[in-house]
Amino acid sequence: MSEVGLGPVGPTQNYNAAGLPVPTNPLPTGCYHRVMASPEVAENRPADPLRMTPTERRASAWLAWLYGVRMFGMFLVLPVFAVHARSLPGGEDTARVGFALGVYGLTQALLQIPFGFASDRFGRRQVITIGLLLMTIGSLVAAAADSLTGLTIGRALQGAGAVSAAISALVADSTRDSQRTKAMAMIGATIGVAYAVSIVIAPLVYQWVGLSGIFVLTALLSLTAIGILWRLVPPVSAPAVGGGLQGKAPLAALLDPDLVRLNAGIFVLHLTQMALFVIVPAQIVRHAGLPLAEHWKIYLPVVVLAFLIMLPPLGRAERKGSLRAVFLSAVALLAACLLGFALVPPGLMTLTALLLVFFVCFNLLEALLPSLISRLAPVQGRGLALGVYSTTQALGLFAGGVLGGLAHQHFGDPVVFAGAAFLVAAWWLLARGARRWPGRAASHGGAPAAESA
Repeated sequence: MSEVGLGPVGPTQNYNAAGLPVPTNPLPTGCYHRVMASPEVAENRPADPLRMTPTERRASAWLAWLYGVRMFGMFLVLPVFAVHARSLPGGEDTARVGFALGVYGLTQALLQIPFGFASDRFGRRQVITIGLLLMTIGSLVAAAADSLTGLTIGRALQGAGAVSAAISALVADSTRDSQRTKAMAMIGATIGVAYAVSIVIAPLVYQWVGLSGIFVLTALLSLTAIGILWRLVPPVSAPAVGGGLQGKAPLAALLDPDLVRLNAGIFVLHLTQMALFVIVPAQIVRHAGLPLAEHWKIYLPVVVLAFLIMLPPLGRAERKGSLRAVFLSAVALLAACLLGFALVPPGLMTLTALLLVFFVCFNLLEALLPSLISRLAPVQGRGLALGVYSTTQALGLFAGGVLGGLAHQHFGDPVVFAGAAFLVAAWWLLARGARRWPGRAASHGGAPAAESA
């Protein structure tokens, strides 16, 4: 690797470390960037539009890992939180337990767009670092908590580290348009792996170190992520001129009907996920006869098998341009699965089968939704679109915890599942009206053209 130079980014510099055109207008005096470039970039040769540059691959991989670490810490508490909270003062109130579990999403939702805006103003790395420090502090507060109130405060502080949009913006800064979907797919795959691993090992980790130990582990992972951000993620120069929000791009990112449909979808998906984990761990204990420490015996085969089942339809959808059919089928199957939770008497085999269907649908939709957002959003409004997406995702987490806890306390388990099934069915009707769906990947390496439904 060679260095382009140490000094102001000037008009003579044609390409940055990711192969992006460098702005022709120099940055204000005193703004210096140390940009590492591959040999072909150092020689001012444009990168191959069909392939990621080494720097793009490295940036995408480490940012995906950083994103996965944050989500892993959140996912790790899901299978054990509701059961553990019932042993704490105040834990007999299911509504409060649900609020404590979901408050992470509320603070995420409130701060996601401000953090994204701050990253535009003060720098991606600085803002991401602040967010990771907040997550560390919140994890330590939760680890020291001896009441449900303390856990709630810790979870709220964890969520205050709302840097998903800032990380996505740094991914966009580090990649060309033709490679951005690949980078987003790497993030999606990392989140899927983090989710699968956390669901499987959480009961075992809980048995060894308890819930406090899980929160301490989350704090350590957050600190590790800061080191990776500053030491391993390649630096990039400022985005190309014209990459900011201009013209109608902000309105399109906020009000485009197809993006609104996708944002509604991620809200419902994560509401369903959180509501499910307010109830299912306790059902496994009561009806399947498995103590919390042995829940991995269900989660391990279910999560691994679900991941293997969802890969073929996901790959086929991308190759053949059948994203609409696969997406709508997954939403419909998710609604049927939740209705099954409501109507079928719970037992070991029943819960295992329904969880398998749930995870197949959840993993498939979790991979498709951010990819669709990044591909359908206007190029100059992509960062804002991803910020709105992250906000609605976090709101879904909060709503699922709160509404799931309230509905369980006042009406019982079947009403929670039936209500979630109704919301997913409404999502299916909404998604069915979408006008644009990406077609097959473009052979020239650019973003796929959107096709009408």
